Formats: sequence, structure tokens, C-alpha cells
Amino acid sequence: MEKIIIKGARSHNLKNIDVEIPKNKLVVITGISGSGKSSLAFDTIYAEGQRKYVESLSAYARQFLGVMQKADVDSITGLSPAIAIDQKTSGNNPRSTVGTVTEISDYLRLLFARAGHPHSPKTGKRLQSQTVQQIVDNLMFLPQKFSQKDVKILLLSPVVKQRKGTYEELFQRFLTQGYLRVRVDKKIYSLEEEIKLDKFKKHDIEIIIDRLVIKKETTRDLSAQTSKDFVKRLTDSVESALNLGNKEIFVSLPDLNQDLFYSEKLMDPETGESFAQIEPHTFSFNSPMGACPRCHGLGNIFEIDEKSVYNPNLSISEGGLFPWSRMADNINSWHMQLLERVANSAGFSLRTPLGKLNPEQLKIVLYGAGYLR
Repeated sequence: MEKIIIKGARSHNLKNIDVEIPKNKLVVITGISGSGKSSLAFDTIYAEGQRKYVESLSAYARQFLGVMQKADVDSITGLSPAIAIDQKTSGNNPRSTVGTVTEISDYLRLLFARAGHPHSPKTGKRLQSQTVQQIVDNLMFLPQKFSQKDVKILLLSPVVKQRKGTYEELFQRFLTQGYLRVRVDKKIYSLEEEIKLDKFKKHDIEIIIDRLVIKKETTRDLSAQTSKDFVKRLTDSVESALNLGNKEIFVSLPDLNQDLFYSEKLMDPETGESFAQIEPHTFSFNSPMGACPRCHGLGNIFEIDEKSVYNPNLSISEGGLFPWSRMADNINSWHMQLLERVANSAGFSLRTPLGKLNPEQLKIVLYGAGYLR
């Protein structure tokens, strides 16, 4: 049916009313306080829709859900399984939506990840699988692509992506398997040294499979024996990296400070660009994977208005920096002595008005000396 037909609704302050509500449309119930808006929406339509849905389940499932009381109404036809969201249940979390409150988003993410067909965000072409030979051919073209005579590369297999832990056993296992180096959060370590990670922070870990130099003259004459030997080694290393990295590899270009991503799973047939396999967390706005690094997927950026933090006419010792105004009264305190040493190293005095500091000195006062690194 194309509409919900209600006859003789008498829940609470409803007085035997008849209503027809169209389906597949946004319907708003309005009225003065006490007119029966909630009684119609929650105590009649939702209660009856939920009750009929629960009654359609098995006796085993009903014992966990419970059966709602029948609404005081003569008849309701055209009902579908209903979901009700109370306006008082949602908090101030900007990530809270109708989908998260009802948990429908969990099923939608699973549906898109398993039944969806990913397309390139640049060309709109449907992504295809990529062979090892295509990856090797792409790598051999790097000297021409970057206009370099020689291109140094590191073949990396991603084994941990944005997960918390110390991974001591993981490092030990790869060391026993013959691997020598690993890259953790963009920093290279030897597996023979002790690698200490913060177990409360998320980490990216890649195993270094091979280090190679792709020379321009090698790509020009692939018939030469040296070129054949190099291509064979590159192919073997790419295959090993793909097998270890779940069909995904990173190619690091240390001289260019750049990483290239390749995957056997998904590739844009027009540009040759690789993409990671879609997973349920790909469609989650709570996941850091793919989120905007500035707003973290919220769409809003919270920043501090520097001019509201200090008085340019006063110095730090006079309480010109508002968060430190109380500490400025005790010039001999440990904190003020520490600030004095920082100021001396940066070439200014705590008695200089903040408005007369140069931009770099003011940045040190507001953000610390670490921002220079």
C-alpha cells in the first residue's frame, strides 16, 4: 500500500480520529501542546508497527525483545516495521546521526563494503584488479615519470594499519623469518634493535622487503642481461611484498620524500592509480582512514584566536599572557625561572611587552619552541 490508514485512534488524548499518512515521504505532525502529536506518532503508529514486527518473529526471539501492548485503535493498515528515535536520547556528539542511533549504519556499511562496486574518485571509472606485471612496469617507468636518472625505492609490505599496541612479538617473528628492517610511523628501524611503541597510540607498520635503484639506462634496453636480472629481482620482490602485505605494497622514494601505493585488488584503469580494498570501516566517519586531517571528518575546525590570549601592551612578568597571569606574581617560582631561560635563549625578556616581540618570538611564547622543529 502507498499509505498508512489509521481508523479510530484513541491512545491517551486522541479522540477516535482517522488519519491517512502517505509512505515514502517526509511527514511532519504539528499542533499545540496536548493535541496528541506524540500519542499518534509513538503510542499508536510506532507501538503497533513494532508489536506486529515482534509478533512475526519466532518464540525464541520474542522472549528477548518482549511484546508491546496493542495500541488503542480500531485498525491500522499499511504498516511497516518501525523505528522511533526519542529526541531526548541523542547527545551532543556531532557524529551521532539517525543511522548510528538506530544502528542501521552498521548494516549499510557492511552492504556497501561487500556488495558495492568501487569507482575512481578522479575519473569515475570502475576500479579493476591489477597484476604483478603491471606494477613492475609502472615502477620501471619511474625515472621517466620523475625526470630522474636514478630512482631509489624501498618495497614495503603493510602489516599493521592504524592499530594500537607494542607489537614486540610481531617484530621478533619477522626477525626470525629473515627480515632485517621495518618502518614504523614513517621511521625506519632495524629489527635487531629494541623498538618501543606507545601501546595507547595507533601505529602503521611496514616490513622492508627490498631496496633497489631503478636506473634510466636499465629501462631503455630491457633486452640486456643486466636489465633482465634486475626485472626478475624486482618482480620477485614485488610478489613477496604483495603476499606479505595482503596484496598491497608501498613503494617509498626516499630521495623524493614520497610514497606510492600499489594494490592487486583495485586500480583505476585510466590513470593506473591503486586504491585500498573497501571495508566496512571505509564508510565509517569514526574511522581515521580517509578522514580529513584538519577537521577529522567533522567539518568544523576549532582554532584559538591568538589576540584574545594576551595583552600586547603588557609583558609576561606583568601578566600580559592571560593563562600565566597568576604565576607572574611569583617571579622566583620554578615556572617563571623556566620561562626566563626560554626567553633568554630566544633573545627576548619577560619584561618586554608582548606586542614588541617579533613574530617568531611570539610563536615561541604561544606554541613553544617545538613548533620550529
